[in-house]
Amino acid sequence: MRSRYKTLIMSGALAAIFFHFHSPVVTFGSVAYAAGNTQAKAAPAKTSDKTAATYDIPDVIQRTSPSVVAIIGKPTEQANSTNRFNLAHGTGVIVKADGWIVTNAHVVKNMSNLTVVTLDGKQYSGKVTNMDEESDLALVKIAATGLAPAKFATNYAMKMGETVVAIGTPISFSLRNSATSGIISGVNRSVNSTYRLIQTDAAVNPGNSGGPLVNMKGEVVGINSLKFASVGVDNLSFAIPADTVQYVLHHFFTYGKVKRPYFGAELEESWAAVVGLPTKEPLRVMRVEPGSPAAAAGIGPGDVIYSINNQSITTIVDFNELLKKYLPGQKVEIMTQSNGDLIKKNVTFAETKK
Repeated sequence: MRSRYKTLIMSGALAAIFFHFHSPVVTFGSVAYAAGNTQAKAAPAKTSDKTAATYDIPDVIQRTSPSVVAIIGKPTEQANSTNRFNLAHGTGVIVKADGWIVTNAHVVKNMSNLTVVTLDGKQYSGKVTNMDEESDLALVKIAATGLAPAKFATNYAMKMGETVVAIGTPISFSLRNSATSGIISGVNRSVNSTYRLIQTDAAVNPGNSGGPLVNMKGEVVGINSLKFASVGVDNLSFAIPADTVQYVLHHFFTYGKVKRPYFGAELEESWAAVVGLPTKEPLRVMRVEPGSPAAAAGIGPGDVIYSINNQSITTIVDFNELLKKYLPGQKVEIMTQSNGDLIKKNVTFAETKK
């Protein structure tokens, strides 16, 4: 049986161990991602109470575990296999009492015959209703009522060093609802991702994907998604922040998909931004799609982009994070430099097509 976890695999012996637990790997440069396995209309999951009390680790685990489920299924590439033990699994978080569960897209992609198991051991047949590989999030629906939705942190000032707990289904399905603790090692991280991530040293393993990272108020601050694996690299894991999860869930429940605004230009970061140095250098336009919103606004190759609606951007992740505020059809003012002149240009976003 294989656990589902998205892993950034470097060189070394440990990498071979992680290949054992994962589906086929797709390589992007020197970094490899292990692939894992969506229209409903409803309100987003509960959000946090800023005045909520803090608890110790055992209390946090006890309060949060009823909102955590284990997900198991058969990899679709093995659909015709007669080996009934050839399975894959991951973790999910209950977001609505009537059976809505969020997990990672790579957990349920290419997975059939989903079975969801709640903390009390009840089993339900699961169906993937919405999937967004860009954010690595998906929704699974089960026929259940009276479940315990997780509380998601909102407008939460996360601090480096604060204690967090990861709950999931590591390595073996028999280890579901295992818990580990650690700290927030970093915030606003970018690791080959579209959006910012949370870094933690809480121990996470294959099968933890889709599980919650929880603060000491019992609030979900992130959904565990990927980790570095290499000889000499320890406790370097990443979670999708709660605000991104809520953004995607809102779009799933409202539109049936994530309606991303389409700009239509290929952007390049400065050298400093690429290597991780602090910088105020703007983004450079490398290519513009004919007929795109960028082209319609008169933006062309060689132009640089300083800000969107007066909010400065220096990285592609900055740009993507800003786009979360807008929908297709909305207009923004972009500060550009073209042929040496600073010019404000109005851009009306279209909808991203896949």
